[in-house]
Formats: sequence, structure tokens, C-alpha cells
Amino acid sequence: MGEFFSNVSRYPKYLITIILGVFTASLQPLIQRSKNPVTAVSLVCALVSGLITFYFVVKAMVLPSSFS
Repeated sequence: MGEFFSNVSRYPKYLITIILGVFTASLQPLIQRSKNPVTAVSLVCALVSGLITFYFVVKAMVLPSSFS
């Protein structure tokens, strides 16, 4: 039974490792391309735009609608 809990306790480590690997693999090309100033500005604008969109979507989901 101890081996079972030992195996189960490893799954969060695997999950964190996979998530960090995906972020590293996706961000590495963007960091290399950000050496060009025009590309860096466009990446920052895309990031800000994505965060603003995420904020408004979550805000619309959380606040009650005035149309109901």
C-alpha cells in the first residue's frame, strides 16, 4: 500500500514538469524573436491585448447580466 501512495505522490511532480516544459517550449521562440524591436513591441501589444480580453471575458462571466 505504501508503494501506491508513493506513486500517487509523484503525479503532481509530473504535471508541474509537463506544464513547465510546454511553457518553455512555447516561449523560447518568442524570446529569440523579441531581439528585433518591432517584433518585441508587437509581442508586448499582443500580450496586453490578450490580458485585457481575458479580463473582460471573466468580468462578463462573473457579473450578473442586466438584460435578464
